Amino acid sequence: MGARTGEGIRVVAVTVAVLLLATATFLANRVLPGWAYPVCGTVTAVLLVVLARSSGVAATAMGLGRRQLGRGAVVGLIGMGLVLLTFAVALAVPAFRPLFDDGRVGSPDLTEVLWQTLIRIPLGTVLVEEVAFRGVLPALLGGGQRWRWGPVLGAAGLFGLWHLLPSLALVRNAAVAGTLGGLPLWLLSVLAMLAAAGAGVFLHWWRHTGRSLLAPVAVHTATNSGGLAAAWWLLAHR
Repeated sequence: MGARTGEGIRVVAVTVAVLLLATATFLANRVLPGWAYPVCGTVTAVLLVVLARSSGVAATAMGLGRRQLGRGAVVGLIGMGLVLLTFAVALAVPAFRPLFDDGRVGSPDLTEVLWQTLIRIPLGTVLVEEVAFRGVLPALLGGGQRWRWGPVLGAAGLFGLWHLLPSLALVRNAAVAGTLGGLPLWLLSVLAMLAAAGAGVFLHWWRHTGRSLLAPVAVHTATNSGGLAAAWWLLAHR
């Protein structure tokens, strides 16, 4: 009876978490002003952790255990270094530079770039996505410190769906427009969500390796913030 009750609580918690995330992405992308984006992400992440803990999920199962912080930081820094090195090499090779030619970046000044890379992306995007899709949801789906394909793929699939709204603007990236621009928008969006789901599996593997959310947080931040900084640098030095 107790096991069934616990399973029922987890099902309800997953449902609430998905609804919370759907509300958050709608508010962040369609309703709230730009300055509120990191606030929305941070508040959502905190609510998700509270939801999971109240449902009986241990902190270690979400990658939030204190004992794993050291290993997570080391693995995260290694991943961050590899991502930034890859970006540096890509910028140095002219054939790869169109990858960073993204119309979504616009023409921000240095202050805006610092806001985006140091606050908006880490708190509004990375924090909520890692807490949700590499921490809370896999744990609620039955995962934890052990690698289990069901929870990993379930969370990765939801991570792909999370990228529905952002995928609609992908045609503004020069490399995407040049290679896939002839595809219908719906198909491009599906491909983007599948790619995001694949990235979700990889990030979960990185979290599994580091035993902490710090590991994928570092890689995710380097990818998103580093990619924006690279795109800005490329635009500024044309």
